Amino acid sequence: MPVNPSPQPVSLAQSSPTAGTFRENGGALEWSGRRETLRLEPWGPDAIRVRARLGGPVLADFPGALREAPPEAAASSVKPGDDRGLLVNGALTAEVTAEGMVRFLRTDTGEELLAEERAHFWWPGPRLYTATGNGYHRLEQRFRAYDGERLYGLGQHQHGLLDQKGAVIDLVQRNAEVTIPLLTSDRGYTLLWNNPAVGRVELAANGTRWVADSARQIDYWITAGDPAAAQRRYTAVTGRTPMLPEWAAGFWQCKLRYRTQEELLEVARAYKRRGLPLSAIVCDFFHWTHLGDWKFDPAEWPDPAAMVRELRELGIEPVVSVWPSVSPLSENHHTMEQRGYFIGTEYGPPVHADWPDKGVAEPVQVSFYDATHPDARAFVWDRIRENYLRPYGIRAFWLDAGEPELKPHFAAGLRYHAGPGAEVGNLYPRENARGFHEGLLAEGEPEGITLNRSAWAGSQAYGAALWSGDIGTDFATLRRQVTAGLQVALSGIPWWNTDIGGFHGGDPEDPDYREVLVRWFQFGALSPLMRLHGFRAPGMPLGPDMTGGPNELWSYGPEAAEVLASYLRLRERIRPYVLAQMRTAHEEGLPPMRPLFLEFPEDPATWSVGDAYLFGPDLLVAPVLTAGAVERTVHLPAGPRWTDVWTGEEYAGGAPVTVPAPLERIPLFLREGAELTRETVTGG
Repeated sequence: MPVNPSPQPVSLAQSSPTAGTFRENGGALEWSGRRETLRLEPWGPDAIRVRARLGGPVLADFPGALREAPPEAAASSVKPGDDRGLLVNGALTAEVTAEGMVRFLRTDTGEELLAEERAHFWWPGPRLYTATGNGYHRLEQRFRAYDGERLYGLGQHQHGLLDQKGAVIDLVQRNAEVTIPLLTSDRGYTLLWNNPAVGRVELAANGTRWVADSARQIDYWITAGDPAAAQRRYTAVTGRTPMLPEWAAGFWQCKLRYRTQEELLEVARAYKRRGLPLSAIVCDFFHWTHLGDWKFDPAEWPDPAAMVRELRELGIEPVVSVWPSVSPLSENHHTMEQRGYFIGTEYGPPVHADWPDKGVAEPVQVSFYDATHPDARAFVWDRIRENYLRPYGIRAFWLDAGEPELKPHFAAGLRYHAGPGAEVGNLYPRENARGFHEGLLAEGEPEGITLNRSAWAGSQAYGAALWSGDIGTDFATLRRQVTAGLQVALSGIPWWNTDIGGFHGGDPEDPDYREVLVRWFQFGALSPLMRLHGFRAPGMPLGPDMTGGPNELWSYGPEAAEVLASYLRLRERIRPYVLAQMRTAHEEGLPPMRPLFLEFPEDPATWSVGDAYLFGPDLLVAPVLTAGAVERTVHLPAGPRWTDVWTGEEYAGGAPVTVPAPLERIPLFLREGAELTRETVTGG
């Protein structure tokens, strides 16, 4: 008897004399062949969802970002045949060959937008399933490459690229690296890899390949149209952001960290004494009794009710840091462990990281709660409600370390309520925000917000603001944040910001760093959210007693303080405009921070501009991103005329211009016909 060979990968849709079969099933087109089922169905206007699975029908309860009930689509039609099948949904047509090869076309012209492509004429085909055990597979989905194609989105990354063609992007959550697998092409399509599995996407010259390390089926969604239309459709099927609370459109102050109630209050009072606008202030980590108690330590925060009352009288909203990790010293640890509320591990106890805690000299082994578990989310929210919301009215939370920040982040060794870590691990930050959002709404509190260090597809629907993580403090890092913000905007997340000045370091006494801080502050004033933060020099070792150096506006010397104050006031003047853009995000899904091509896709030059952006439709922002610069060159999109906000000089669009940019000035241009005025921006 021959020995059975080891399991081999299965590649579908390779050239074969045996064709699959087509059928119409519930308004969808299905193809079956070689033990694979491929299902294509309308999923919102001008969009199609594609699922493929080996060994049975596609799974309806597969974890992902798409809402169960898609928005009503335009009239669609399914045409199964002997040698091919067609699904037409508005502007998008899908064609499937008898061998199961998929091609997407513009309905009106028949032009190919995207097509699957085999890796080899015989094996493997465009969809590859390599068994990992128990019905799971390493999945590969290949598409054709196109000369000159440019690709955008995919969440937030620190590579500094605008066009990501040629890049390999890990699909995994890390501090400052945020996976949102939504990809926009200048060819006129946008694709969501609707799969929270850990993996990667390869945007190579010889093809695009999406990889899930271990999952049960391929699942993606595609729409036809320009980037603005795609944003509207994507947010319609994954959920639109709530309306941003009015207070959140102002200036947020924080540092690592205010150690006591009185220290925090004195900073808030100082802003008001100096006549500086302040909308929010953050009570950062280690304010708790123990990690995972989720409550104030009375030794350092003796009267939170009085603190919140005074802050609100000053017009300032308190924001409190909440971590998803639980120390064994916490009063909640035993209950959560017994109820199975921690992320599980395939081998060993549910311990995920070491971390300092109060009352012990050395770090302890902490566990992270399982945000994919509805009961675990409810338990954590119950503690938040009883310890922050109900007694003190605190409704804004800083959800730090929510990737989650495990050490090491070995997804295959984890077991979530939603499934194995390798299959569902990228869901965590979205579900963490979900628990807080749904809890706040249940309490009748629509003015809440969470500030998150990570996100996944659909996070915007749960009131999640994203920040760019623990980043550096130099001009090179600042340059990368502009492109990071533009990619986030194209990934469905309208509420975004950076730590103004960066996080890791920065000496307030250093003239070179003061220049970085001023330029970053200007960029921050014209970002969706405006927040000053950082672990300034001199720092202290990680632990309950730590703090960083001063990080208030007056910490950087009188010259810098004057410039910073002017941009605080600029932000206050344009707040109505900022809130109008947030209304657009809420109602239409368009982000406030926009790459130039979102508004001007017909101008070829806009597709290459990664160092400037539109803030809403009217205001073009060109941050100064190099040391010592006193002028700035920027491309003005073709079509309207543009007015330099500072000088009043008008320019025709369609060409680059160079304008003065002294330290106190960030180049700004108003679009012809703009409702926002020069006087509002400049205060003149």
